[in-house]
Amino acid sequence: MDIDEIRAAFDDVFDQALVFHGFADHMRDYDVFVYATADPRTGITPKHLRYRFKHCVRAVATSAVPPEVWTRSLDDRLVDNEQGVDLDGYVWGVKWQELYPGMKLLQDSPDAKRWSQLLDLPFHEALIEANGHNISLVFSDLVVDTIDRGYAPFVVTGGEPDVEVPLP
Repeated sequence: MDIDEIRAAFDDVFDQALVFHGFADHMRDYDVFVYATADPRTGITPKHLRYRFKHCVRAVATSAVPPEVWTRSLDDRLVDNEQGVDLDGYVWGVKWQELYPGMKLLQDSPDAKRWSQLLDLPFHEALIEANGHNISLVFSDLVVDTIDRGYAPFVVTGGEPDVEVPLP
């Protein structure tokens, strides 16, 4: 995607629900999963979208929850929506966060410029701000896919990691 397409993709999910984020199981790309809805009167069906930030060379996630709210949000009952709904604190158990103020590309990112020069590919820096986490990503490309019900970003299998790692 070019810069205008990336910005448009970011605008498409402004103020939607961020439901999961982390590196893909192959560990090269960073995935952000969004549940996108519209006013039911529009007839637009809600969908789960995967924003795959390809060739992600830097991912930094920090808490957007202020310290004074954290102090009220340590109770383990808050990770369960039913138990935490009446408690005073951040209810982690809702299992989503509001994607607001949303996603934006940062202009003139020194990290993106450096990686562009090192790998001879265009790199960008995105800032994703939600009410639970702030995420900064340096990446080369973006792919947006609709994800079907039942998709799992990681599944524990019976196998073990391949211990034969190629040396650089």
